[in-house]
Amino acid sequence: MSQTKPVRITETILRDAHQSLIATRMSTERMLPIVEKLDQVGYHSLECWGGATFDASLRFLHEDPWDRLRKIKDKAKKTPLQMLFRGQNILGYRPYGDDVVEYFVQKSIANGIDIIRIFDCLNDLRNLETAVKASNKEKGHAQIALSYTLGDAYTMEYWTNIAKEIENMGADSICIKDMAGLLLPYKATELVTALKEAVKIPIQLHTHYTSGVASMTYMKAVEAGVDVIDCAMSPLALGTSQPATEVMVETFKGTPYDTGYDQNLLAEIADYFRPYRDECLESGLLNPKNMGVNIKTLLYQVPGGMLSNLTSQLKDLGAEDKYYEVLEEVPRVRKDFGECPLVTPSSQIVGSQAVMNVVAGERYKMVTKETKDVLSGKYGKTVKPFNPEVQKKCIGDAEVITCRPADLVPNELETLEAEMAQYKEQDEDVLSYALFPQVAVDFFKYREAQKTKMDASAADTKNGAYPV
Repeated sequence: MSQTKPVRITETILRDAHQSLIATRMSTERMLPIVEKLDQVGYHSLECWGGATFDASLRFLHEDPWDRLRKIKDKAKKTPLQMLFRGQNILGYRPYGDDVVEYFVQKSIANGIDIIRIFDCLNDLRNLETAVKASNKEKGHAQIALSYTLGDAYTMEYWTNIAKEIENMGADSICIKDMAGLLLPYKATELVTALKEAVKIPIQLHTHYTSGVASMTYMKAVEAGVDVIDCAMSPLALGTSQPATEVMVETFKGTPYDTGYDQNLLAEIADYFRPYRDECLESGLLNPKNMGVNIKTLLYQVPGGMLSNLTSQLKDLGAEDKYYEVLEEVPRVRKDFGECPLVTPSSQIVGSQAVMNVVAGERYKMVTKETKDVLSGKYGKTVKPFNPEVQKKCIGDAEVITCRPADLVPNELETLEAEMAQYKEQDEDVLSYALFPQVAVDFFKYREAQKTKMDASAADTKNGAYPV
């Protein structure tokens, strides 16, 4: 049964679009002048935070991510703000204590986030429980994202059963998170139809243009009744990003799915971002390679970001000639690892291990710490069992965790508070430190130095050192 109501759009230009195309390097200063116009469009939400933005803000832009969020909220009066949240890993790469997860959710919502999209790289729902409960408690919208992937285990029954579990967990909506652009148009019809029959909560679809099918997938999904789609304004759309907002708006114009958005307003927003795109192309920050179609994603199920990681790893090792061997090894490693979806951090772990297997000339002769952690159950439960021979070779007789991994992580907020007390200027600083200790300390020192510089300059002005 198809829907006869307008489709809604989540705009990704302030988060996933620049994360996918220019390594999350868009500054707050670049975003702020256009936020009021974005707020007038009537979007379902503005995705502007979470994912890699937190790390990149601190590490490369010397910006406080909390400050960015507050400034955007200040200008976006009507449109809900959305973030991406890695379940028990928050925005970092390890499971955190429940108290840190709860506090992060609380502070995110207090600083302006309305919708938290929560996912787990293994689709292990136990890793999402704490974040969903915390979001419900803070009256935020908890959306659980299913990491979409292909494989024997991922049947329609698998997706509908997990969707029912998500609804029972207290999630407000479900997102099909297709990070590698693997969802084909007619498959989208089938999947959305099945999910709409299985659950009552709204269904959103997120994909990337990497394999070239995303716009057609959106069209079929909307006809099948999907409620919301993720799009990016055209200057930072397509390639490893999302389908273009204006194109999807025009596609559904005059149909029962018409968004009602004003193309003139969208054109003004696109005009604002176009010179920035040109700047990024000129500086090399935007690699034209990221703009094309890469059908290999369908052959090897490798997301765009993972492809570029593999290329640079092989270049560092002087083994660029092994590229295709590594691509063929990726699905085999994934199978050994219980057929897990390939999304941060599982994509990096599987990719690095595939590189090692090929370069060493023997499978699992060299093993990363993360590979051992996955095979020890530290990331959670996979949909299929691990390959027992590979598991034995990598971790020997080490004990395998079967409980929720975070049950083994003690509460840690007090310890973290004590460690970084000397740098604290706002409550949120402890969370920046919890996620990226070294990077956060570097940023705190930078912030302090800037303040000292400003105070000195103000004092000079006051003493008449500068003309008034």
